[in-house]
Amino acid sequence: MKKTFLSFLLFNISLLGFSQFEKVELQASGLTCSLCSNAVNKALKTLPFAASVETDLNQNLFTIVLNKNIPVDFDAISKKVQDAGFSVAKCWVVADFHNLSLQNDEHLVWGGLNLHFLNVKPQTLNGLSRLQIIDQQFVQPREYKRLSTITGMACYKSGAITSNCKPDLSLQAATGSTRVYHVSI
Repeated sequence: MKKTFLSFLLFNISLLGFSQFEKVELQASGLTCSLCSNAVNKALKTLPFAASVETDLNQNLFTIVLNKNIPVDFDAISKKVQDAGFSVAKCWVVADFHNLSLQNDEHLVWGGLNLHFLNVKPQTLNGLSRLQIIDQQFVQPREYKRLSTITGMACYKSGAITSNCKPDLSLQAATGSTRVYHVSI
């Protein structure tokens, strides 16, 4: 009974978290014309959690406004851009935080996802904050190589919870996933 109640509670808490992500902004690389931008725009619009997609052709910037209460899959965003023949140069997510205390190299669950905060000062986040996703498929290769020196945890290179992650496998229990997204402010 306790196990069932705990599972029910974790599931409902994670559902509430989906709406904490407001939008995703990404800059694509490799675009050479408006047809390229149109291909990426059309691909992003097929994401189930995308309420709308806006395009800034001058900066190759795409803003995905997120549907409420639908889980966000950042890897699916990257895959859609890659399937259209391009890559993600930078990716930011705007999230609504409420008294989230964090420090550098810390793992937290937010919005139903495992987040690993890198290169941040100890702080408390309140209100809308813009986080940059700094995993390999969300930054340029040179930037990824530079960022890989700022943590000793293996999860940055693998993208998954490893035995040296703190607080270890309790993250997986809270979200049901071993995927860790690495973010910076």
